[in-house]
Amino acid sequence: MNLTKKLSLASLLFVSSAVMAHGPVTPQSIDTSTIPAIGEEWVDENPYRELAGDVKAEIDRVGASAYNQNCARCHGLDAISGGIAPDLRELPADYDGDEWYIYRVQNGAVRNGAVYMPKMTEHLNQEALWAIRSWIETRAEQM
Repeated sequence: MNLTKKLSLASLLFVSSAVMAHGPVTPQSIDTSTIPAIGEEWVDENPYRELAGDVKAEIDRVGASAYNQNCARCHGLDAISGGIAPDLRELPADYDGDEWYIYRVQNGAVRNGAVYMPKMTEHLNQEALWAIRSWIETRAEQM
């Protein structure tokens, strides 16, 4: 085997092992008892967006923790995408961005039968998911 083929094969093995290391995501439950309750029926817009002070700080703390445990593996540390999944900081902090977010967390993402993102509403409550969205919006402000 010539050197070019050996290097190509080595590169392919390295890249494929990195992709396999990504592995399935097992959603982690989140304690949302310290943030305002929303209820069972999904709201159309982020109910935490306009809050401030200590309540907002706690929502963002819960959101950061929930994001790091459930989303960072694909969407990137500190909400900075590494290219595996969309950069969520680019979602507009308005009804349209919320609409896309709701659709994706409720339906997940499946391509060619492969689950790229689980249906997060099967694992996390509405409070945890909106806390994640709120925290991501704070990261978008720092872009």
